Amino acid sequence: MENHLLKEVSEFVSEKNIGMFIGGQWRNSVDGSIFQTLDPGTGKVLANVAEGKAEDIDAAVKAARKAFKESNWASMSARQRGQYIHRLADLVEENRQVLVQLESLDVGKPLAQADGFDIPDVAQTLRWYADLAVANELKKPLQVKDCKAYQLYSPLGVSAFVLPWNFPLLLVGWNLAPSLAAGNTNVIKPAEDTPLTTLYFCKLVEQAGIPPGVVNVVPGYGHTAGAALARHPQINHMGFTGSPEVGRLIASECGRNLVPVKLELGGKGAAVVFDDVDIDNTVDQLVAAVTLNTGQVCCTATRWLIHQNIWEEFVALAVKKLSSIKIGYGQDSSTQMGPAINQKQKTRILKYIENGINQKAETLLEGGTTEVDGYPNGFYVKPCLLAGGPDNICAKEEIFGPVGYLIKFDSEQQAVEIVNGIDYGLANSVWTKDNERAKRIAESMIAGNSWINAHNLFYHGVPYAGCNLSGFGGGVLGADTLSDYLRVQSIVTPL
Repeated sequence: MENHLLKEVSEFVSEKNIGMFIGGQWRNSVDGSIFQTLDPGTGKVLANVAEGKAEDIDAAVKAARKAFKESNWASMSARQRGQYIHRLADLVEENRQVLVQLESLDVGKPLAQADGFDIPDVAQTLRWYADLAVANELKKPLQVKDCKAYQLYSPLGVSAFVLPWNFPLLLVGWNLAPSLAAGNTNVIKPAEDTPLTTLYFCKLVEQAGIPPGVVNVVPGYGHTAGAALARHPQINHMGFTGSPEVGRLIASECGRNLVPVKLELGGKGAAVVFDDVDIDNTVDQLVAAVTLNTGQVCCTATRWLIHQNIWEEFVALAVKKLSSIKIGYGQDSSTQMGPAINQKQKTRILKYIENGINQKAETLLEGGTTEVDGYPNGFYVKPCLLAGGPDNICAKEEIFGPVGYLIKFDSEQQAVEIVNGIDYGLANSVWTKDNERAKRIAESMIAGNSWINAHNLFYHGVPYAGCNLSGFGGGVLGADTLSDYLRVQSIVTPL
């Protein structure tokens, strides 16, 4: 493997202790603790990283608060900030292949996935919000009787983020970019499984000349560093992406300090497929969706509602195409699906399959553990297809793995009732050539996002968020997201 790594990647992961980035400086943890990250594809140690705890989080928040008060980041014009952010985007593009390799190593995902979407999107998101902030009006007049009034929009202060392991740097972009563009300073706690690209990103923050303390990154565990950040009394906004279970804990801690919180939580995406579709094309897209990042995608389509008229043909083709997916090491250019992130997640996926079968699900394509030649200790699983009724555990709960659950339906009403019969509300799709039916179904599904004849679509300018168990507090990628990181003040003069 080492022979295939870029020099920058090899040197970075080989460091004795990759430090945390606080106040523009690389530091060890206060108590000297280190944790190890594993390569999901080999099961072997990938890197040694400084383990942040409450004391380190406190130092990062204080550094961010100092930068907010004493640097000119918050007071400079949006255009001036935009120049720094565009320079940072330039550096992401210049270091694209380094970041791609690191992301693939860290998560286990194929190089093509990291290179085709994840890393390029980070640069695009930085640029989009930098430009949006320049165009944003920070003083908006109010037309009211007997007074002269306007609203003033100002940076909040310190934004805090606890981010997940499935799309580490992509989600740094989605969360950090609007906060930076709005003039806030920031503290990020990346997932303990995948901190490497976020830490390498800090090198680019330095090179871009962004003032010390504007971006701070403290790696560590959720129950220590993450919890300390959520409960810190000097943050002004919290963004969390992850499970509903942890989201409840984050929201509870923030509630005690009356800190606004944005939660982007799990999902159980449905794809409703009618009998007038191009079956071959639809199967291709849904197979790609359920195997993307080994199914470790909160919004992906894992419930496939298939019209009874095309059931047999659809199932046969889906089994054939999923069976041909090339499972392999992420750094192998021929790999289509990599491993699960760790042994815990692999075990979770296998247990869900077992429980689903115990609840009378029919096995259409057997899943389970698998081995990849040359990588016997990687956390590899096979894609799985199950079928049955909507009350099965695999139809109701988020598995976070390459497991599709198929449900047969015969009417629009039945399909919508099944889609809306669970507690999640993140993203669904409808597949049909009938445009009016597509719009009817899309509008009837209770979720933050409804896609037509496609799944997993993310465009800058289209808000992406969830409802119900899938989150609250605002979304990402939309223009409104910039406003989430601004404080609103009314200025009134009587006439």
